[in-house]
Amino acid sequence: QVQPVESGGGLVQPGGSLRLSCAVSGSIFSAVTMAWYRQSPGKQREWVATITSDDNTIYANSVKGRFTISRDNAKNTLYLRMSSLKPDDTAVYYCKYRYSLIDYWGQGTQVTVSS
Repeated sequence: QVQPVESGGGLVQPGGSLRLSCAVSGSIFSAVTMAWYRQSPGKQREWVATITSDDNTIYANSVKGRFTISRDNAKNTLYLRMSSLKPDDTAVYYCKYRYSLIDYWGQGTQVTVSS
């Protein structure tokens, strides 16, 4: 059981791009489904995107066409490439995986989209 570690958040202007990373140490990364979630203050945590161990992807409608989830199994790293960012994308972004029926969450990385 290893907690994911997110990185790459920051301040970006509307219309800009950002790439988030999520590192998971250990040998289980390549075998698990990974997902990104986000949470804004006062709101429920929202699912953003999922990538399976065989690289099938699915996206929330709010980000489809703008965000791309990917993984590099050699580096045990999950990515979320975000483009055409909007102020509504502002949130703490979390990485998650499920292993042996337990969900493991990172501590999150802040993304702020503002002029």
